[in-house]
Order: sequence, then structure tokens, then C-alpha cells
Amino acid sequence: MKKLIMMAMLAGFMVPALARAELLEGVEYQRLTTPQTVETGAKVEVREFFWYGCPHCYVLEPYLETWVKTLPKNAAFVRTPGVFNERWAVHARAYYAFEALGLTTKLHRKFFDAMHVEKRTFEDPALIADFVAEQGGNRKAFLDTYASFGVQNSVGRATRLAQAIQMQSVPTLMIDGKYVTNANIAGGYDKVPEILNFLVKKAAAERAKK
Repeated sequence: MKKLIMMAMLAGFMVPALARAELLEGVEYQRLTTPQTVETGAKVEVREFFWYGCPHCYVLEPYLETWVKTLPKNAAFVRTPGVFNERWAVHARAYYAFEALGLTTKLHRKFFDAMHVEKRTFEDPALIADFVAEQGGNRKAFLDTYASFGVQNSVGRATRLAQAIQMQSVPTLMIDGKYVTNANIAGGYDKVPEILNFLVKKAAAERAKK
């Protein structure tokens, strides 16, 4: 009898786990009230909103780096710096300057490391230009690009997009302009790749229906 009772109890505990086989809207991810236009054409867009000074973004970065290496062929990954104030805007301009100069692959992670490991603040573009020069880049080219119309325009678009989805914090991940998730609601940084894969498949299936 005791064995039967124990088996019944275990079965009761297993039901919720089985019922949670599929990720749930409103739990691990949320649907945006107003869908946003994507920039990736036929591919499902996975967009990360981040800030270089954010410790949570820094912790998530290696998980995203690993996930991007296994990115489904029908998806594309896009980074977007968050802009909540002028300090964040300085780093947003730096990101877009890196991108315009073709330095993102070389400098993105190193810039994160410089802030969170070396504790450098980079609140002034001249200090960021020094960092670029340390990494073998052209200091003047960086400063010219940092102040360019193209970079300012990109920062403006990033700001408007974050406002459109009423983003409250970073890191936030937006999938195909429809869904958002983050490490908190995902249940941990290590859970984010699983949710991204799920939402990429979901968004691709929804596209196919159209």
C-alpha cells in the first residue's frame, strides 16, 4: 500500500512537468501588443537589446555567442544597443561605430571585458578611441565615425524601436518583431537559447502559414 501511495504521489508531481513540455506565452515569453517590422527579410529576426555597462548583458553574452554559432539557417541575429540616457547613448554610438568600421567581431567582446573585468568606464568617446587604438584600430577613424550622421541615425532608430516595444530593461530579446523574452522570465541565462530556438520555430511556422 505504501508503494502504491508513493507511486501515486510521484505521478502527481510528474503531471505538471509533462504539461509544461511546451513553453508558454506569458510565462517564458511575451507577445508584443504591436508587432514591429523586421530587417532580415525572409529570415526570422532575433534581436538582442543590450548595454555594454549592463552586468546581466555581460553574463548572457557567452550563451548568445555559443547559440549564434548554431543559429538556424532560417534565422538572423541582430544586436541593438539600448538607449535610456546619454551614458548609454555614448556606448550605443561606439557600437555602431564599431559596426561601420567592420570592427564588431574584433572589439565587441573585448569592449565588454574591458568594462566588466578591467572596470574601465568609457564615459567619453576619447577614452573609447584610446581603447580602439590599443586594439590596433585607427583612433581618428573611430572618432570621425562616432560623430557621423550614419551613427547618429542608427542610434535614433534603436531608441525609437526600444520605445515602440516599451522596453524596460536589458538584455531583452525580440523574436521576429512579435515576441520578447529575457533571462529572468526564461528561468536563467542558460535557458535563453532553448527559448530562442522555440520562438524561431514558432515564428517560422507562422510565416509559413501566411
